[in-house]
Amino acid sequence: MRHAAGDGYTSSGSLKQNALGVLGILFFVLSAQAPLTGIAGAAPVAIAIGNGPGVPAMYVVAGVVVLLFSVGYVAMGRHVVDAGAFYAYVGKGLGSTAGAGSAGVALLAYHAIQAAVYGLFGAVMNGLAIQYLELDVPWWLIAVGTMVIVQAFGAAGVDLGAKMLAVFVLAEISLLLVFGVVMFLKGGGPEGLAPGSSFSLSAALDGAPGVALMFAVASMFGFEATAIYGEEARDAHKTVPRATYLAVVLVTAFFAFTSWMLVSAHGPSASAAAAGEALEAGDGAAFVAGPVSDELGAWAGDALPILLATSLFASILAFHNSANRYLFSLGREGLLPHRLTTLNGRQSPWIAGLAQTAIAALLVFPFALAGKDPVLTLFSWLSGLAVLAIMLLYFMTSVSVIVYFRQVGDTRKWNTLIAPTLGAAGLAGAIWLIIANFTTLIGGDTATATWLALAVPGALLAGIAMPRLSGASRGR
Repeated sequence: MRHAAGDGYTSSGSLKQNALGVLGILFFVLSAQAPLTGIAGAAPVAIAIGNGPGVPAMYVVAGVVVLLFSVGYVAMGRHVVDAGAFYAYVGKGLGSTAGAGSAGVALLAYHAIQAAVYGLFGAVMNGLAIQYLELDVPWWLIAVGTMVIVQAFGAAGVDLGAKMLAVFVLAEISLLLVFGVVMFLKGGGPEGLAPGSSFSLSAALDGAPGVALMFAVASMFGFEATAIYGEEARDAHKTVPRATYLAVVLVTAFFAFTSWMLVSAHGPSASAAAAGEALEAGDGAAFVAGPVSDELGAWAGDALPILLATSLFASILAFHNSANRYLFSLGREGLLPHRLTTLNGRQSPWIAGLAQTAIAALLVFPFALAGKDPVLTLFSWLSGLAVLAIMLLYFMTSVSVIVYFRQVGDTRKWNTLIAPTLGAAGLAGAIWLIIANFTTLIGGDTATATWLALAVPGALLAGIAMPRLSGASRGR
């Protein structure tokens, strides 16, 4: 379908410039991370089978690793502004072949995580429809309807999406922060605040700290989107670094503080058992809803499922925008069909958006046709796959930063060598932990875990094999 000049469509141009400030980018990042989902979904599992009350310390450790990675990531961002951030960054230091491979892994990560969230969103909305409307709407039908809405919002422009996401993010974070502040000012639960039970070295290393760290690192997924919006940011060389550091610090503080208050509410000595009981009952979110209702009233517990639904919708939209910008960038570079660079009248990559939505449907439909549980299979399997893929991208980017700045003779040791090296070491450790505990992460069996893990190097090879057109290595 070819569009004539002047009909509101352009091809291979620039994304809408000066559309986002620090807060706009920040809300996209926080939306992608779905803080409420991380607290209600991952935290109970980490506490139950990880290091119990020491989980808050693992969020701090994960935050430090990601912050070290961010130093080199930001340094590279001052030299490269591109909607395909990972592809562009890896290509700068390690060459176009490695860059193309990283593009394949990035596409796998963003499409897998969005499809995973569709599964959880469909299940949550199904429960709400039954509770409030007495309608048993199939989760996959909800997912399809949501795809249409997300496509429309994505095409409407990144600035509109940022405004809507701000409302959703503020709502979910506010409720949990109010709970945390009330619990803190109250002096904690039955055993007090007990900071030593959550942040001491002995608490951090108790039980299975590797499993807890794995879930903590998984909760950080999405912060790297700061650089993806560099082309659409106001004064990107200042806005993107500020948004990146602010995102990492705020997310780390939020998860560490909120998980600490939840541990305190149950009591450090009883927190692991309470989380385990909630999971065995099939409702891990009850570990969160119980204390929140006790402190703020029954209305807060009733609001949590609704806020979880809006949190998941915000996450889906954020990942849609990230993925379609990757497709747009790869089309512009010649690694994917050039039609993906078509922009609509609001300078949004609408063809790339349609392609992204189609891929999401292709990932979701097999689970629906097979009658699989959307949470135990679609969400668990694909979110674990996405986490492993994104960790590999972080590692490749850190190595690329080190190589690139050695090539150009940059003398800033901390920004271009020390911090990236420490970050790469931390990421390598996280990747090892994820692989060693991958079956636990996806909640499946060994065979399923093996096939999903092999999909990551498969995506790397597929990226390398992408057809290169004449402009594929432009600027590399």
